[in-house]
Amino acid sequence: MMNLFVRLAGDLPSIEKSFFRNLIAAIAALAIIIKTRSEITLDKKNLPLLILRSVLGTVGILCNFYAVDHLILSDATMLNKMSPFFTLIFSYLFLKEKLSFRTFMIVIGAFIGSLFVIKPTFQNADLLSSIIGFVGGLGAGSAYTCVRALGKKGVNGSLVVLFFSAFSCLVTLPFLIFDYHPISPVQLAVLLMAGLAAAGGQFSITAAYRYAPAKEISVYDYSQVIFSALFGWIVFSQLPDAYSFIGYAIIISMAVLMFITGRKENKNAA
Repeated sequence: MMNLFVRLAGDLPSIEKSFFRNLIAAIAALAIIIKTRSEITLDKKNLPLLILRSVLGTVGILCNFYAVDHLILSDATMLNKMSPFFTLIFSYLFLKEKLSFRTFMIVIGAFIGSLFVIKPTFQNADLLSSIIGFVGGLGAGSAYTCVRALGKKGVNGSLVVLFFSAFSCLVTLPFLIFDYHPISPVQLAVLLMAGLAAAGGQFSITAAYRYAPAKEISVYDYSQVIFSALFGWIVFSQLPDAYSFIGYAIIISMAVLMFITGRKENKNAA
């Protein structure tokens, strides 16, 4: 739904769309902290990780919004959905979470699937937008690795969302001031809806990565692609090409295999 509303907001810069998306998420996080009367303490030791999560997350959002504006909705969403696989790789490299050879091959399969969506040929007019969308998935995946690390340290999930959202707003605010594009009341309403949808997704994904490894939850995250394809078809009359459908099938199949493999490995460990 966030991607749908971002596209419906029309011809506005990605930075401007990102600002409103994160502003709503920041307000929602602050409201939850106040309502639940959560005791929030910011340990200086966690500050570098929070900043890194925010920088990577901001890059991921800006790239994703650019892709949403320049690609069909389902392609942009699928490229962003490479993030769980990047999270898995980075969790192995930096958090020392186990990565079996079978899981590694599944990641390779997902990358191959992404090439069908990107279609890396000079004849592809959307090549640059596809690469930017892929970088968005990379940024999101690395950001979620930081979320995973912060969760292991016991950092409050609402604090993570609030810090990231506020950081992103502050980073994009100067661009908004010096290159502001007027927003109509309808566009503002649509961007507010995008922010609400994003806030719901942000809290859910933050909680998911706090309590479970990436390989166990990635399959559920891929329901986004189904919804995006439906929204793109119903609202924008968009239909992916055959190569994109092949890529979808490969990546979603890898996600399902990842889920099955994760369940088996947990049973064996028990």
